[in-house]
Amino acid sequence: MRNGFLIDMDGVIYRGSQLIPGADRFINALLAQEIPFLFLTNNSQRTRRDVTTKLQRMGIEVEERHIFTCAMATARFLAKHKPGGTAYVIGEGGLLQALHHNGYSIVDHAPDFVVVGEGRTITLDTLEHAVNMILGGAKLIATNMDPNCPTKTGTRPGCGATVSYLETVTGRKAFSVGKPSPIMMRAARKELMLTTSQTVMVGDTMETDILGGVQMGYRTVLTLTGSTKREDLDKYAFGPDVVVESVAELGDPGNFLEFKISQGNKEDDTVNDLNAWRLANA
Repeated sequence: MRNGFLIDMDGVIYRGSQLIPGADRFINALLAQEIPFLFLTNNSQRTRRDVTTKLQRMGIEVEERHIFTCAMATARFLAKHKPGGTAYVIGEGGLLQALHHNGYSIVDHAPDFVVVGEGRTITLDTLEHAVNMILGGAKLIATNMDPNCPTKTGTRPGCGATVSYLETVTGRKAFSVGKPSPIMMRAARKELMLTTSQTVMVGDTMETDILGGVQMGYRTVLTLTGSTKREDLDKYAFGPDVVVESVAELGDPGNFLEFKISQGNKEDDTVNDLNAWRLANA
């Protein structure tokens, strides 16, 4: 049976600029065994080329096709929802490029959407412009709702913090596209041409990676090299299928899929033949 992986990066593959031991062996094994996979990131700052270069410099020889960002998911969603639209963007290159690639124009007045991603140059003037555009009718879109981002020197506010500011001032709620949104989780699965039962989500964060996987019916693997510790699991009403110390334990992914994790539930797969499904479930 064909299976594949959706893999978070920060806290799973690396921490900051340091590769997590064994992560390279896991990815190299996926490539050698021709198991389909995508890296999923809620960081909208970098383009997929930038992300690919960062991984390659760490010794992980992947290609751009292996990267799927929340910026890409957001731009594709907007292009489908309102083709050829306009956006006022609070964010950086990865988000701007994704929107341009999907036919969107970046404007500084009367936009269809105010789109918020990660940014290190946000000013009060920027936020004031966004507030007045939202009050003027622009829809508020978030690439993700992560409240903070780890850095080499500590923690900085994330996209979710900026969005909360805009929501509080305007009284409007943002629509978020990144993990754990089903929009990004489903789009990534379709990118790999997998069914629900064939998809395994690997991540370090219960509120995004694992929650998103559980909501979609994917099998889930929690790594303890990131933000979630084993003692945290009792706080949640949901949980992963498997908990590992690090992805080093997935060094032979074919063996892991066959013997270490339960088979996916095919009842969650899309029905291709409705008449056959009706007969089977009569």
